[in-house]
Amino acid sequence: MKARSRVLVVWCPDWPAVAAAVEAGVEVTRAVAVLSSNRVVACSAVARSEGIRRGMRKREAQACCPDLVVAQEDPDRDGRFFEAVVEAVDATVPGVEVLRPGLLAVAARGATRFFGSEEAAAEQLVDAVAAAGAECQIGIADELSTAVFAARRAAFVPSGKGAEFLAPLPVSELAVEPALAAPERAELVDLLWRLGLRRIGDFARLTPAEVASRFGQDAITAHRCARALPERPASARVPPADLVVEYRCDPPIDRVDAAAFAGRMLAARLHDTLSAASVACTRLEIHAETEAGEHFSRVWRCAEPLTPDSTADRIRWQLDGWLTRRRTRNRRGAEPNSPGRRASNRRAADSDSSGRASNRWAASSDSSGRASNRRSAEPDSFGRMRHPGGTQPDSFDEPEEAWGPGAITLLRLEPLEVVSAGALQLGLWGGVGEEEERARRVLIRVQGLLGGDAVRLGVLSGGRGPEERITMITLGDELVPAHDPAQPWPGRLPEPAPTVLLPNRPEVRLEDATGAPVWIDDRGLFTAEPAHLHWGSRSWKLIGWAGPWLLDDRWWSHRVQHGVAARAQVLLEKDKRALLLLGFHRVWHVEGLYE
Repeated sequence: MKARSRVLVVWCPDWPAVAAAVEAGVEVTRAVAVLSSNRVVACSAVARSEGIRRGMRKREAQACCPDLVVAQEDPDRDGRFFEAVVEAVDATVPGVEVLRPGLLAVAARGATRFFGSEEAAAEQLVDAVAAAGAECQIGIADELSTAVFAARRAAFVPSGKGAEFLAPLPVSELAVEPALAAPERAELVDLLWRLGLRRIGDFARLTPAEVASRFGQDAITAHRCARALPERPASARVPPADLVVEYRCDPPIDRVDAAAFAGRMLAARLHDTLSAASVACTRLEIHAETEAGEHFSRVWRCAEPLTPDSTADRIRWQLDGWLTRRRTRNRRGAEPNSPGRRASNRRAADSDSSGRASNRWAASSDSSGRASNRRSAEPDSFGRMRHPGGTQPDSFDEPEEAWGPGAITLLRLEPLEVVSAGALQLGLWGGVGEEEERARRVLIRVQGLLGGDAVRLGVLSGGRGPEERITMITLGDELVPAHDPAQPWPGRLPEPAPTVLLPNRPEVRLEDATGAPVWIDDRGLFTAEPAHLHWGSRSWKLIGWAGPWLLDDRWWSHRVQHGVAARAQVLLEKDKRALLLLGFHRVWHVEGLYE
C-alpha cells in the first residue's frame, strides 16, 4: 500500500495582531491587541509580556499597558496581508493549502525530497516567511490536526508517534484552533473536563463505540483527532469535473468590488452544483486569469463544509490580496528617482502644438480623433480601485506595468475535496437546507433594494392580546421578543390564536334577536344574547359566542379614554367562521379571523 504523505504546517502566531500592526504602521516593539465586542481576541507577544491576555476587556488591557495599540477585528485585513506569506511559501514549496489567515499546510513529501530532509525544508520555509516580513513556527506530523498542534510547539512528530505526542496535552487544545474545530467543540471540551477527562490521552483511551453512543458527531471527529488516526479515507473521493464552475468576465473586470460581486454570483452557482450532486466542499481552489495572461490560484481548506457566504468571503479576500501584493511589488520597482519614473514625468509634461500641457499616459486619440482614457483607475493601499482625478496628479507618473495585475477575464472555482452533504442536512423540522437558503438569499436581496426594515420576521412574544404576542424583527437582527412569552400573562386571550389579524379593524354591528345593539353592562356581561352580526352590507346569523373578556391591563395608559373595552368571539352560521371582536367606545371591531 502506498505510504501516506506527512503534513507540514506553517503557523504565524498572533496573526490578527500582526496584520493590525502592519496596517497601522507601528513598530514591532509596540504592544498590539485586537478587539471584538470590547474584548481581546488576539494580542502580540509584547502585549502578553505586559500581562494582557485573551478575553480581557478593553479597559483592563489598557490598564495593563497604557501605550497599547488597539484595533478592531477584521478578517478581510487578516486575509489580505497574509497573502504575502502564502506567496512566499508557495514559491518555496508549491501546493499551499490555506487553513485560515495565519495558518497554512503543505505536503511534506515533495519538500523533503527536494531539500534533503524535513529539518532542511522547515529551515527554508522559516527563511522564506521571514523574508516576507513575518515570523512563523513549523510543525510536521502524519496527520493535519496533529501537525497543527505540533506547529504551535515548533515540534517534529516522528512517524507513527502522533497519539503519543498528543496524549499529555490538555483536552482544551482540541477546541483552540478554529480551522480544525467546529464552534460546538468548546461545549464538548467543557463536558469532557467535567467528566474528569483532563488530557487528550484520557479522551483517546475511550473506545469509538463509547464515544459514538454518548456524544455527537463532532465528538467522533475529535476522538479520531485525539488518537491521531487518518482524518480522511485513503481512497478519498475525487470530485468529478462537472463540479468546476467558472465565469468569463465580458467586459473584463478591473475593480476588486466588481470582481467580488461576480465571485458571490459564482459561489452561488458552485453551491447549486454541489447541492445537485449531494456533496459539500471542504477544500476549494480559487483561480483567476487576467487580460495580461497572468494566472493566480490558491487553495482554501475549512473545518466545516463551505457555505455560499463563506465561499464569497474567501474569493473577496483572495482577490484583494492578489491586487495588493502585485501593486506593492510594482511600486518597489518604480522609485521616484528611477529612470522609468523620470521618463514618465517627461512624457507627462510634454506640450502639444498649442502650448498646453498634455498627459499622454492619461489620454490618447483613436482613429476617429476621439480621446480615450487608458488609465481611469488605480488600486489604493488595500487593493481597491480609485479614480485618479485631480487630487492625485502624481498617480499618472508610474509606468503602465505598475497598475496592478490588469483586468480579470476569468474566475474559476474548483472543489478539490468534497464530503457527503449529510453534514449540512436539514433536521426533521427545519434547518439550513437548500430551500431555506434560497429563500433567505431572495429576502436579503429585497432588503438590499428596499431598505433594512423592508423585510421583518415575526417572533412569538409575551402579551395578552394577539397583536401584542408578535414582535416583528428586522431580517438579520437577533430574534429577541419584546416580552418573554414564558412569563405568566393573566387575562391573556385563550387559545387558539386568530389565524389572520386585521390591522385596520373594520367596524361591525352586533345585535340581539330583536335588532337592538349589544354592548357590555355594568357587570361586564353582554346586555343581551348576540344573535346577528352586520359587516358592511352583509349579515350573518350567530350560532355561538364566547366572552366577553374585559380589558383591564394597563388601565393607567389604555387607549380607551372613556368607558370599557372588551374582547369576544362569535361563530357565524353561514360560513362556519369564527371572528375575534374588540369593542371600545361602544363600537365593535373585527380584530382577527379564525380559519
